[in-house]
Amino acid sequence: MNPVPPALPDETRCVALARRVLHIEAAAVAALAERLGADFERAVQLILQRHGRVIVTGIGKSGHIARKLAATLASTGTPAYFVHAAEAAHGDLGMITAEDVVIALSNSGASEELLTIVPLVKRQGAKLISMTGKPDSPLAREADVHLDAAVSEEACPLNLAPTASTTAALALGDALAVALLDARGFGADDFARSHPGGSLGRRLLTHVSDVMRGADRVPQVPQTVPMTSALLEMTRGGMGMTAVVDARGAPIGIFTDGDLRRALERGCDARTATLAEVMTHAPRSINPDALAVEAAEIMERLRISQLLVVGAEGTLAGALTTHDLMLAKVI
Repeated sequence: MNPVPPALPDETRCVALARRVLHIEAAAVAALAERLGADFERAVQLILQRHGRVIVTGIGKSGHIARKLAATLASTGTPAYFVHAAEAAHGDLGMITAEDVVIALSNSGASEELLTIVPLVKRQGAKLISMTGKPDSPLAREADVHLDAAVSEEACPLNLAPTASTTAALALGDALAVALLDARGFGADDFARSHPGGSLGRRLLTHVSDVMRGADRVPQVPQTVPMTSALLEMTRGGMGMTAVVDARGAPIGIFTDGDLRRALERGCDARTATLAEVMTHAPRSINPDALAVEAAEIMERLRISQLLVVGAEGTLAGALTTHDLMLAKVI
């Protein structure tokens, strides 16, 4: 016999409680902004002045936030790693050097595991930044810089479970990471280098040469050929275009599906027209060393589907289409 399922919570009460949680946590984060000041600046400068790494530590829920902060710092230009406070007292303190900065997270500021390692961190010569909800706590007093992450209440109805306090610590950690990112001049290219497997990495680190079709695969004709010959070459190449090149192999024009449509709309006779009469002269091109996102921007702005690639010698190096960029997941 199947057990009777528990009664569903009252939907109105459920939504009201959820809204209360969000309002409390939003208010906690907003209050942080009003308290930021000299101590926050000191924390940023302390990290920038040191030549080592940032070690972020904590225990319990604060430990989870500390692990996320370490990951955010590491991916935004500040070398960092997480050390569990309990493991630190059993050998992992050996990772810390005199040039490091330790960021210790504890809402109470009295976590035994953290207070145990504070004297040892100091003895190593490392600097200590504490992030607590109690500015008068032992951890706050022992730190070189204290960041106040206090909240007026937890979002938990019992005012017990870490909720608003962990949200506040998470937001304050993000603020610290972003301030450091800005101070270091960390840009989108730097971010992509630390995220090569993501879509941003593909977009920012892919070059035109990585996605273009080489000159040997690009249809091309001299401008002296009749329009019918250009059409045959365009069909053979399967790119919806043919490059028009001079005797040296330098592109002087391009003939596309769009050029063909416009020529026919003008009443052009495809049997007698010369290519020079219908092609696009002095077409837009790009260097093979340029980023593929630059090619995408040009093609989107000019509303074109093909783009010639010209090398340093001025000769045709290749071409690419919007389809090529889509296959490479650049767009």
